[in-house]
Order: sequence, then structure tokens, then C-alpha cells
Amino acid sequence: MARTLTIGTRGSRLALVQTHAVAGALASVAPDWDVRIETIASTGDEQPEAAIETLGLGVFTSAIERALLDERVDLAVHSLKDLPTSQPDGLTAVPVLEREDPRDVLIDRWNVGLLDLPEGARIGTSSPRRAAQIAHGRKDISLLPIRGNVETRIRKSEGPDYDGVIVAAAGVERLGMTERIAERLSPHVCTPAPGQAALAAEARSDDRELLALLRRLVHQPTEAAVEAERALLRAAGSGCRLPLGAFAEVQGDRMRLFATVTPSDGSTSYRVEVTGSASEPDLLGRAACQALLEQGASALLGEAGQ
Repeated sequence: MARTLTIGTRGSRLALVQTHAVAGALASVAPDWDVRIETIASTGDEQPEAAIETLGLGVFTSAIERALLDERVDLAVHSLKDLPTSQPDGLTAVPVLEREDPRDVLIDRWNVGLLDLPEGARIGTSSPRRAAQIAHGRKDISLLPIRGNVETRIRKSEGPDYDGVIVAAAGVERLGMTERIAERLSPHVCTPAPGQAALAAEARSDDRELLALLRRLVHQPTEAAVEAERALLRAAGSGCRLPLGAFAEVQGDRMRLFATVTPSDGSTSYRVEVTGSASEPDLLGRAACQALLEQGASALLGEAGQ
């Protein structure tokens, strides 16, 4: 049956590219639906100079979720890494489409890559996780806070205050700016955020028709991988304030999950790798959290959860 569907999203070019990708996929399974897009400013968008970790969880998602609950929109499209591990009562999130490259990338004025950056290079990052992990390996460079959407951060990195920036590969790719990349950072050097490069579609839990369609857009290996990563984050009891990285890979019916937690000064790094069944992502995520605790990361995880 035909219906009008309003999708809520942030207003950045990247958010709109991602939303149009989901809208196009929906059109393939519901060609008679009239899909419309409404942009909604998030807390993070309205406070572009504030440090992300000071704004609380859901900084890029809560405003759109309120619009969903108020029935101003029918569907929200998020970068999954921005979405807290539990949704408000009455909402259900579904990871949709195949995940893109989950790695982080370095863009720098010399186009040389991380190991060849000169001493004292000033590299911008909006992420405590990225800053901590890079500081662990390159204590001789300056890691500086930088805010704004991906395009804004790249533009700022070309100015007098920065020599480069670290951002998510998927954002750079979706914006058609891959020629700017100096290096795609190995997950063992800079482990991505849980859910990085994946998209989530969020709907009201009682909209069974829409949720059934969203399930048709699920890429099973992507769903298993991000569920394992987010299960780890859930077990750790925190969100984007925690410098925790997680990267899961599905190989047949098995899955491998690599995880790191690093203090903000980069003085050490706790690293674990666990393997298990791809059909039990929650179990694998909890096992990785337990392994981190056993390795000595309990103080870091406890501080982040306070």
C-alpha cells in the first residue's frame, strides 16, 4: 500500500548523502511510497565549537529521535557510531545497507602518512579515541581538537592552525574526496569506533510495516559485525566519551573482534582479540569486554562509565 514517508536527518552534505542512499534502497523495495526528507539540527550541530565529550550521549541523534517520537518524521537515518547502544522507549534501530570502509584516514599537508609526519606536526581530531590511540604511537606530534562536519574539518586542516586531520574513511568516500587521503590507518594502529562506517535506520517500534521493509535492507555480515562491536560498548557501560575502539570481521560463519581501550594520554593501550560464532555477536562483544577487564582496563572502563 502506498504511503508518504518522511525521513529525518542532519543537514550536512554527508548526512544527506547517507539519507539519500537509504531512501534509494527503500524505493527499490517500496516503489509506490512517496519519500520525503526533512533536515533537523542536532545538539552537536548547534554547538559546533564545543568538545563532543562534553555534550553527552546522543549529541547527533536525540533531536531527530524526538521528532520521531512526536511523529513529525517517520524514519531517522544516522551514522551508527553516533547512536547510543540503547534506544528511547518506543523506537527501534536497524543497521541497514552494507558497511563501507570502517577505518580512519589521515589527510595531511605533506601527503606522507602517519609514520612520516614530521615531529611537532599539528593533527586535528574530534575524537578522544583517535587522539589517544595516535598519541600512543606518535608522542612527538600535537593532537589538537577540531570540530565541524567532515568537510569543515578537512577545510580547517588546510589553514594555519593544523597540518592535517584524522577522520573516518567512510565519510571521505561518501563525499567523493578519496584523493585527499594520505593513509588509511590500520585498525591495529587506530581501531575504529564501534559501528563506524555503518548506517542505522530508526523507526517507531509500532510501525511494523516500515520495520519489515528495513529488515529487507539489512546486510547480514554488517549486522553481525556491528552488533558485536556495540555489544562490547554496551558491556563497557559508556559511549563516545570512552576511547574504546572495536573492529569486527565476519569470515563465513565465524567472526573476529579486535578491541582496544587507551587512556587519553596514550601512555599505554589495552588490546584484545576474540573469535567466535558470527551468529552470537552479543556473546563475542561481552567476551571482548571481559578480556579487556582481565588485561587491566577496568579502571579506564569504570571512569568512563561514571
